[in-house]
Amino acid sequence: MSGSMGAGHDGVARELVRQLRERGVEAVSRDFLQALPRPYRPPLRGVHELTAQYTPRVFDWLARSEEHDSAVRAVTQRVCRAARHAVARWAAGGCDVVVSTFPLATQTLGMLRRDGGLRVPAVCCLTDPAPNRLWTHPGIDRYLTVMRATAVEAAQRYGIAMSVGGPLVAPAFGQPVDEAVRRAVRRGLAVPPDVRVVLLVSGALGSGDAMTGVAAVRQVPGTVAVVLCGRNDRLRRRAAALPGVVALGWCEDVPRLMAAADVLVHNAGGLALTEAMVAGLPAVSYQVLAGHGRQNAATLARAGLVPWPRTSGELAEALHRQASLGRTFLLPEPEARTADVVEALARRSRWG
Repeated sequence: MSGSMGAGHDGVARELVRQLRERGVEAVSRDFLQALPRPYRPPLRGVHELTAQYTPRVFDWLARSEEHDSAVRAVTQRVCRAARHAVARWAAGGCDVVVSTFPLATQTLGMLRRDGGLRVPAVCCLTDPAPNRLWTHPGIDRYLTVMRATAVEAAQRYGIAMSVGGPLVAPAFGQPVDEAVRRAVRRGLAVPPDVRVVLLVSGALGSGDAMTGVAAVRQVPGTVAVVLCGRNDRLRRRAAALPGVVALGWCEDVPRLMAAADVLVHNAGGLALTEAMVAGLPAVSYQVLAGHGRQNAATLARAGLVPWPRTSGELAEALHRQASLGRTFLLPEPEARTADVVEALARRSRWG
């Protein structure tokens, strides 16, 4: 169960389905938003997108309000309860295990599991580096994370045991960099071979203050900013108007772009960051989104995985330092890979 808000949750679910099918396990992906009554869907999308983009203080307040019993959390729980009937119906179609890659789906699965409406194991697969209360529920049977820092903070903050299941990204991100491909991609972008390429990502929606990051990267001598604008055409037009900036819309071949880049600059800590870490591409957090973006950046910085500069000067230093590392692989070996854990749970559930 994923959630079609942005593309990261769907991307993780899609890769897990692919890996399970490779193992001979029948797997399907469902969109949590389709489990909600129709009147709930536009407001949920609208509040998330509008506050994230235009009122970051409100977005941050909403995220903080979820951490304790509050009116905001009560509304969220009501939304998640409204999805229970459809989710239970989906699971009743022969499922042996249900996996969430979306925090609201985690809440609904936990409710069903606790109340007896779901009789098979429920697994939460976190896509964020930072755990938060929306990702946790007493009814969940198993938690899997990408990195150890997430598990450590979950134990400290919520007393919850999480296992490192490793990243769920397309296999192409883990392939060694082919220098011929690297040069060809740079030529296609009209980027000289002797400059540093900084790849800026802001999610499928092009959320946040991406232009401030672009302006800061442009100030760094010998550096070209390649901006992935997702489906945000306004951002793409604004970035493309700046000299020395390569602005791209929705891209399907991100592994090749990461092979051509020297540093990634992200603002959310979602799937693109995980893909970069699998590719060994050093990363920097900058102008991060409020709420989960700040939480993720803080977790990554505390763990020594990704620096979080606050000013343009600090960003320039961080870019130089990260680019000098070359390809760097910081993710730990998983305790047991996510797909293996899910497969084992499914088979155990089916055969008792």
